[in-house]
Amino acid sequence: MVTDARHPGGAASEGVLEAVYRRRMATRRRAAPRPKATSKKVAKPKKPHVSTHPMKVRTEETLALIERLRRICQALPAVTEQIAWGEPTWRNPKIFAMTDTYHHGSPHLSVHLPAPPGVQEALIDSDPERFFRPPYTGGKGWVGVVLDTRPDWEMVASLVRTAYDLMAAPPSKVVRKPGRRG
Repeated sequence: MVTDARHPGGAASEGVLEAVYRRRMATRRRAAPRPKATSKKVAKPKKPHVSTHPMKVRTEETLALIERLRRICQALPAVTEQIAWGEPTWRNPKIFAMTDTYHHGSPHLSVHLPAPPGVQEALIDSDPERFFRPPYTGGKGWVGVVLDTRPDWEMVASLVRTAYDLMAAPPSKVVRKPGRRG
């Protein structure tokens, strides 16, 4: 038996100690049990993205040029058009063409397209009035094509088809020899 000078008779009552212990434990917050780790990740349903950029004010001439580009892009299989950054973009499912209607003070209506390695530089060198390195995507090899100064539409269509093929192609896989690691 435990002795305690504060209690009559010098003995601590077991009931008192248990009550103090229960009170302390009742006021403690217990952490919620952690869920068990699983190897499967549950994907959240995606909400459709809606561009928050304002639509651009376009002239009839600009609208006609965009319509001509739209016909070229939508002639390709399984292409969808979506407004992004206030501009029309064409996808399958990745963006392969996007317009630039005087965005960020650009002096021209243009289309930005991905190009194979080396093509961006070759096009810009061949006709710097027609082709340029676009902001944001130019570092990844995309090329800007000016549309509001009477372009060669066959060349535009060819560049759009090339861009479509580049973005539709599955990424190349590294082939490893059997029996080797790393």
